[in-house]
Amino acid sequence: MADEPKGRQIQIDETAGSADPSLPAFIARPEGAPVYHGFPVLEDVEIDGFRLGMISGFGGEWSSDDGMEGDAFVVAPDDSRCGLVWNVGGGVPFEEVLAPDASRWGVWGVSFEWPMTSRENARKNLETILPQLKEKWKAWRSQLRH
Repeated sequence: MADEPKGRQIQIDETAGSADPSLPAFIARPEGAPVYHGFPVLEDVEIDGFRLGMISGFGGEWSSDDGMEGDAFVVAPDDSRCGLVWNVGGGVPFEEVLAPDASRWGVWGVSFEWPMTSRENARKNLETILPQLKEKWKAWRSQLRH
């Protein structure tokens, strides 16, 4: 079987409340819950009040994935969020995938230097993109006020 797509392991926050007990919280997000509700936030992967959340592709201590590409999100100090489509060592370092809207300050394609296989690497990767993320977050917040 040539070049079959490889699936990624999704990370689930088992403690997140669901609007439908028969469905995971990320599928049945309760009313008022933020985008990416139901996926875990790494409380100890935080820089300047910005925390990293996991969706897929994280390897090492988290799953059998290789930590070379996946999906994540960032939680800002005000609890607003943006999405990340990430890879290691390839592609454009920072680009828009989806424009900001009322529920999130965009989805950004980013290229990291270190595989997402440990909290230390995750923290270093977040630190490398934080200056651009802060700019996007501040711009989104100023647009909401107008």
